[in-house]
Amino acid sequence: MDIPLREKEFEKLVKNKFNVYNSLFLSLPFRKITNTGMIIPLMHHVCKQGLESGKDPLEILDSFFDTNVNIHSEEEKIDFMFRVIQYIERQVVLYDSVEDAAFPHLLNLDDDLSLKDYIHLAANKKDAAGVREKLSKFSARIVFTAHPTQFYSSSVLDIIAKLRGLINENDIDEIDITLHQLGLTSLINSQKPTPFDEAKNIIYFLRNVFYDAVGELYSNIKKNINDISFDNSKIIELGFWPGGDRDGNPFVKSDTTNAVADELRMTLMKCYYKDVKNLSQKLTFSEVEDVVANLRENLYAAMFDAAKILSLKEIIEPLYSVQESLIKNYNSLYLDELNTLIDKVKIFKIHFAALDIRQNHSVHKRTIEEILKKKKLINDSLNELNREELISILIQKKISVLPEDFDDELLSDTIQSIIQLRDIQNKNGEEGCSRYIISHSEDIFSILFVFALFRWCGWNDELIPFDFIPLFESMEGMENSETIMRELFDITEYKAHLKQRNNKQTIMLGFSDGTKDGGYLKANWSIFKTKENLSALCERHNIKAIFFDGRGGPPARGGGKTHRFYAAQSERIANHAIQLTIQGQTITSKYGTKEHFIHNCEQLLTAGLSNSLHEKENNIPDKSRKLIEELARISFNKYSDLKNHKMFLPYLENKSTLKYYGETNIGSRPAKRGDKEKLDFNDLRAIPFVGSWSQLRQNVPGYFGIGTALKELINEGKLEELKNLFNDVPFFKAMLLNSMMSLSKCYFELTAYIAKDNEYKDFWNILFEEYKLAKEMVLQISGYNRLMEEEPISRKSIAIRESIVLPLLVIQQYALQKIEQNSDKKETYEKIVKRSLYGNINASRNSA
Repeated sequence: MDIPLREKEFEKLVKNKFNVYNSLFLSLPFRKITNTGMIIPLMHHVCKQGLESGKDPLEILDSFFDTNVNIHSEEEKIDFMFRVIQYIERQVVLYDSVEDAAFPHLLNLDDDLSLKDYIHLAANKKDAAGVREKLSKFSARIVFTAHPTQFYSSSVLDIIAKLRGLINENDIDEIDITLHQLGLTSLINSQKPTPFDEAKNIIYFLRNVFYDAVGELYSNIKKNINDISFDNSKIIELGFWPGGDRDGNPFVKSDTTNAVADELRMTLMKCYYKDVKNLSQKLTFSEVEDVVANLRENLYAAMFDAAKILSLKEIIEPLYSVQESLIKNYNSLYLDELNTLIDKVKIFKIHFAALDIRQNHSVHKRTIEEILKKKKLINDSLNELNREELISILIQKKISVLPEDFDDELLSDTIQSIIQLRDIQNKNGEEGCSRYIISHSEDIFSILFVFALFRWCGWNDELIPFDFIPLFESMEGMENSETIMRELFDITEYKAHLKQRNNKQTIMLGFSDGTKDGGYLKANWSIFKTKENLSALCERHNIKAIFFDGRGGPPARGGGKTHRFYAAQSERIANHAIQLTIQGQTITSKYGTKEHFIHNCEQLLTAGLSNSLHEKENNIPDKSRKLIEELARISFNKYSDLKNHKMFLPYLENKSTLKYYGETNIGSRPAKRGDKEKLDFNDLRAIPFVGSWSQLRQNVPGYFGIGTALKELINEGKLEELKNLFNDVPFFKAMLLNSMMSLSKCYFELTAYIAKDNEYKDFWNILFEEYKLAKEMVLQISGYNRLMEEEPISRKSIAIRESIVLPLLVIQQYALQKIEQNSDKKETYEKIVKRSLYGNINASRNSA
């Protein structure tokens, strides 16, 4: 059978190149490391063969040490394993560089429609004006978060960028030197990053990738729609959570938020300064030279001094003046370059990325309770007030509060953070910080508490320049969301607030905690229905619904193919904008280069356009809805039984890497909410939860329950209906294809030894049986011969990455077994487990 051209090119540009550079890398001599690299391919072979023959990691590696490398003392074994981990971490970096370097070429052979393709398609359908109209109002907002799944320093990111360029040039000598540099450069943090460190890591991409990429993307849009007057500076918006996301992170304080806002603005001034400096070397004409020089001088001052604030007017008016002069007097020379800078200024203004504030509803509740106690409106508890009394106080009572009124540091800082938001808006512009997100919103007071806090912290009741965004992330929150929002819309004061916010209501839906709470299928279907219900509700109230999706990297946290997900939304779901979080490895893997950024942003825009271009409405018939509802119910019951199993938490605590996530120097945020010693499922954060299953190569949250649900309906004679559902309903197909990605990354052979463990064998077998059933069922429903059959490049990439990290995974399991045996060197083995997390996380690129 002929191999498609794109697969051939992948083999040539990625697989073969990696093998060549990897052989070069493995032969390099590093400090204390001489022959390790030559032994790693042998070690991979021994690990693979051993696992597939039923041996456990302890047996495999001890035999390898004795037979293949003649290592006998425990100290030597430990030293060797640390060296292997170091090598594999760098192999992952090398593979990332090779794959990213090949991306632009492979993209040209892709079947995905570009934005240019969509515009031409619309023109052929005589709907070019309709597309222009849609693009003039549409917006895609990418919100970068600092969740702990990315940790490369700027020096390592620079090496990766350098490697990409050298690989494209095939400069073997320089690649050799750069690989040597990589081998001698530490890839991990020596201590936990602060929230400000995390912010600077993301700002690295803003400055080095996104600034120019957004400008180029915007220019491309104007060219493709053939309308130089096109003016929608909100078509691509960047959001920012590091420094503003306080939920569960005690290290994010009000001064952190302020410092990050300053860093964003000053970094943007550096980008503007660089562009103006380049222009000043070209715009040497008498009428404009002084104007450009003066702007350059002002930008330079604002680059380094947080107290030096340039307004948007002070930046853009000189550029407009120069623009007018070039057109009038200088034959429009260099006008294109100037217009590109003007477009960037209109997009980024003076904030670069909009800083969101997020805090948990429980913190606001505590704060309100303490305020009302201090004001003698209650004695001890909010429960003393009935619902109407509390609402009346929150929306009408005039109260003034100051941070120093409270001894509790968290409450005092919560008040200070709200008060200082006015200063941040004054410095970075209103758009620079105008959204307040409330986690775990489960009732009307989630919004009203924050509304009241803004009023009581000195904001004008009738003009609060902030959007209050509820985050519905539990099954209960989603079920109650329509009632909550309806009650809010019926409150005169809140309706008045929405009116001055252009009658827009942004609503955030959390895939991560939703899946953790309800399982993969139930969570995705619940979010889909919640969007439909809230869209209808908002439309009845003449409010524009904007949905903000809290998506992580893997399918279990809402990840997977983003375009496919948004293109599969039904016509009942409001389609005014696409907003989503991007975090950790997904920032580097999907947006880390200019080519990746432009492509994936275009995919978001084309997804937003796709429904308007389809001749057939993206509608899910009632019969199909009932089928999905039944599947969701069955899978939810299966997942709930698993969650309630007596060994569920002990298995995670004792057989996975869960407890070690919080001890790594990856992120500043604790691995769980609260400070309970005993593991509580509700306190567990989605990232370590999903990540721990990924480290085990069991990926339970990405498929568990699907196999049982499909099997039950097939037994009822509904096989053909399910096949039709897969082929005819894009939403259902998107869910199953994303689940296939989770299944593709499973490797139960790694932990098969647990099947012999008297305490955990029954639980492990429950997981394994559901994995096998899920794989069998999705293949039967889809008609595929193998998982991810429609995505051969992604499938091949996963296979190479999994092959690279296999020795690392075996080392991790070996260390966990040693810990379980209470080895004399338990602390050292715990260090091995923690160290092994890094390369494993990066290799998966969307593991958590």
